[in-house]
Amino acid sequence: MGSMDREYWRDARVRNSRRPSWSVTNWLIALCIGVFVVDAFLPRTWQVVATKWVGDPSLRQAARQGALEYRIAEVNANPARVASVEQPVVALTPRGPETVVQRTLRSTPPLAKWLSFSTATAIYTDMPGSGFAGLEIWRFIGFQFCHADMNHLIFNMIGLFFFGPIVEAFLGARKFLAFYLICGIAGAVLYLLLNAAGFAVMQLSGGKPIVPGLLFNDPYTPLVGASAGIYGVLIASARIRPDDTVLLFFIIPMRMATLAYALVIIAVGTVILGGARSGWNAGGEAAHLGGAIAGWWLIARPERLQGFFDFLGRASESVHARREQRAAAAAARTIERRNAEDAEVDRILDKIKMQGLGSLTEGERRVLKDASRR
Repeated sequence: MGSMDREYWRDARVRNSRRPSWSVTNWLIALCIGVFVVDAFLPRTWQVVATKWVGDPSLRQAARQGALEYRIAEVNANPARVASVEQPVVALTPRGPETVVQRTLRSTPPLAKWLSFSTATAIYTDMPGSGFAGLEIWRFIGFQFCHADMNHLIFNMIGLFFFGPIVEAFLGARKFLAFYLICGIAGAVLYLLLNAAGFAVMQLSGGKPIVPGLLFNDPYTPLVGASAGIYGVLIASARIRPDDTVLLFFIIPMRMATLAYALVIIAVGTVILGGARSGWNAGGEAAHLGGAIAGWWLIARPERLQGFFDFLGRASESVHARREQRAAAAAARTIERRNAEDAEVDRILDKIKMQGLGSLTEGERRVLKDASRR
């Protein structure tokens, strides 16, 4: 039996016959491209991507307790022309001004700055000079629509274009959107857990990364990209159609299941071996792994996706069902109005029978005239 004869593809053709031509996959691709293009035309700004304690260690406790006043050095460089700068945070101590924190600022488009994910913004930070920050929950979804550069965007969108329709046909549009976003959120959560644990270990071990598999990058390091959701889509595609042939780099033929699980193995190896190596993208691979785990689990339990959008106050029915309900309610109101009009016509006809045509008022004559036109 061919893949197009399977039950979920037949059901998908029926669903697609009632839906607009644009799929959720197309909308996700368009949104990612739109964010990237709009950001390219907006003025760039500075984003904190790393912080480092410097100077006298005895000042740290006082700094964390808020017992010192701070002055953040001004940045005179233009973010449109300079890629990154160092910005000192100076504490006003009894001995005079002393630098306690060195912040690294990166030139960043404004949407990417507002949407990108990091451990510091997701949990909290009280780093001197930053004030209280954290609990910025929107970033768990927002980072999925930002990309570091054109290559990052192109490769992710190619993956979503080829594998997204397979999962969307299997789940349906609404569940697929929930599936995709949950996989992205799972990627951010795994990144967050490994980075927070790595930061805690660094604090306890005096700055030495000693536990393989944890992420020891700075909590301010931003995470962007649709890759976590796409890894979930890829794993789901491999479970739906494991024996389909795909072309790696558009050249090398490979079973879909082989490609998907090979990429997961690479992600696991990078996280375990590269967590303490600055040149390895262990953070990104951790997000990939989180998305893959969520995709593997959810594609076997699609019923768990049913109520994902309920927290937004939406009903669990599809948009099509809600439209049918509104149309049915409007039809019921029309029938009720027509029944009332028919009852009035019957009353007037009975009056004519009993009292004659001359007994009608002007209003009753208009009712009869309107009824004859209908």
